[in-house]
Amino acid sequence: MVFQRAAMREFASNAVAIFVALFFIMLTVILIRLLSQAAGGRLPPDAVLSLIGFTALNHVGTLLSLTLFISVLTSLTRAYRDSEMVVWFASGLPLSAWVSPVLKFSLPIVAVIALLTGFLSPWAQGRAQEYRKQLEARDDVSSVSPGTFREDSGGRRVFFVESLSESSREVKNVFVSMPLADRMRIIVATSGSIELEPNGDRFAVLRDGRRYEGRPGTPEFSVTSFETYAIRIEAKEVGVLEMTPRITPTPQLITLPTPQNQGELSWRLGLPLAALVLTLIAVPLSFVNPRAGRTLNLLFAVFVFSTYISLLQVMQAWIGQSKIGLGAGIAALHLPMALLLLAMFAHRMQVFTRLLRR
Repeated sequence: MVFQRAAMREFASNAVAIFVALFFIMLTVILIRLLSQAAGGRLPPDAVLSLIGFTALNHVGTLLSLTLFISVLTSLTRAYRDSEMVVWFASGLPLSAWVSPVLKFSLPIVAVIALLTGFLSPWAQGRAQEYRKQLEARDDVSSVSPGTFREDSGGRRVFFVESLSESSREVKNVFVSMPLADRMRIIVATSGSIELEPNGDRFAVLRDGRRYEGRPGTPEFSVTSFETYAIRIEAKEVGVLEMTPRITPTPQLITLPTPQNQGELSWRLGLPLAALVLTLIAVPLSFVNPRAGRTLNLLFAVFVFSTYISLLQVMQAWIGQSKIGLGAGIAALHLPMALLLLAMFAHRMQVFTRLLRR
């Protein structure tokens, strides 16, 4: 029908605009958090871009759920506001006739949400944790960036390099602070580079510099000039990646039905169901009284979405703590929401009023 094609086009255009806006807001929040970690020395600057991708992929499913809900809600709210729904009802079509175009629009996106939460999100979280493990295993010298002071993982040394050479194999104007038991050792050098020995040992080799060593607050210190000064770089071991339920593939969650795995499985199954139910709830929820403001309606819509997602997380925790089973937890949350959906349709279509009149 013509109205279905028009509704699908409006749903799609609104969904694209809403998703782009929400996605950039999410990227901004993630970027600010990761940049603060990089500024505090807890994360190398070159790792920010990769972690942004992994973290964003983990939240796209929830973002698509919100996009579906808002796009359908805003489209039908506009139809009420422009009196198109008056013409719709005057032609004899009920509110339930909107269910068909809404389902045709939402079901493909719900399938994408299920794919994201069931497979891509666990993979992204696993890759992010693995990448962080690899960053932790990097030696302290490799994480030094020009123009910033960098402390090693043990807090024993502080490095600073002013700039890189054109080949990026050598650094210029190096500063190293090495506190000892009762003395302080400071090394400055004109240049430096990383050299690998035949036995696999790695050294930071400094050239044309001086070594200052003494006790702070006393005149006892010595100055030693050198042409070459080598500092051995200790190798770090890569930690074993811990297999948590959040990064466990969905088939393994099913074959190993522990409470924690079932709790995670309830989230992966529940988010697509929640997205579908919320999209259908948007149909009766979009009613707008032209004589009243739209603020109350939108506030109630935000409350419904946030409450549903919060209850989904609470149910995940309860299942993980063995307070309730997987099937009972899913039914206890989604069945009342489905009944609420039917009640809202019945209220908007005045089913209860007609029954009382009869």
